[in-house]
Amino acid sequence: MSVCPGLNQTLHGLMSRYRQRVPDVERIINALIQRQVIGSAEDIANDHVAFRTIGVPHLGIASLEKIFLAYGYERRDKYRFETKKLDAYWYAPPEEHYPRIFISELCVNELSSEAQEIIHTYTSVVKRDPVENISLDKWQQVDKFLHSSMWELLTWDHYETLLAESEYAAWALYNRYYLNHFTISVHDLCDPYSSLESFNEFLESIDIALNNSGGKIKVSPDGLLKQSSTVAQVINSEFRSGKDQIESHDISGSYVEFAERLPLSEHANVPKNELTRAQRRDGFEAANADRIFESTYTSQTGRGNK
Repeated sequence: MSVCPGLNQTLHGLMSRYRQRVPDVERIINALIQRQVIGSAEDIANDHVAFRTIGVPHLGIASLEKIFLAYGYERRDKYRFETKKLDAYWYAPPEEHYPRIFISELCVNELSSEAQEIIHTYTSVVKRDPVENISLDKWQQVDKFLHSSMWELLTWDHYETLLAESEYAAWALYNRYYLNHFTISVHDLCDPYSSLESFNEFLESIDIALNNSGGKIKVSPDGLLKQSSTVAQVINSEFRSGKDQIESHDISGSYVEFAERLPLSEHANVPKNELTRAQRRDGFEAANADRIFESTYTSQTGRGNK
């Protein structure tokens, strides 16, 4: 029995809504089942899940991380993405079978004055850290918070203006804490699906479009962390238009990531079925993540949603 029942329920709530918003998830899982790679979705090891946040007073990483720190996660390395104006941390889980957490934050004060003004138009209604208003030992409150809006619906003009300067800003302001992606640990699958090269071939054989920014496979300098991702699926979304009017537009939703973590050099000769998570490459790589972020960018969604 898990020592983190609230975490179980919180992750279930995140994943159930995420799977509804990202049809590629079911396509991939069903294809793996049909090929007898897995028996059910529960056989997939979730390497990590990711959130995007907005760096304004009372929000950002400092707010959202409180939920996962309360569940026993530990903050690890910090990453900086200069061009995209982002900071990020990853968090190690309380038990190995839980996914890692990756939380990034938009450095709002580095944007143009126009973009900052638009963002504060919405987020200024948040007068205190909203996580302080929920009981972290009650998963129902956590689940509701992660899927509730903290500000009014965006206007299409505001969304387009942000999109032109920072696609991350537009995504995060509209989607809030909806799960940005979950990640299949391909190294835990049977051969030949346990290598990312073969897994990508499988994905493309079932017509899954892959993010090709920096190449379809992003590789860490040490060669021990390989990552790829789908192109974010476009979702029809509502925006405010004039007084009490709504208009719909297609925008980027969430996507699926895939990771292969190779054994550390001192464990290179350990048989695959005996390798533990601790014996494989841990953590993340900024250069890889920088390209993975672009899975929601229009340069990618324009390719994958035709």
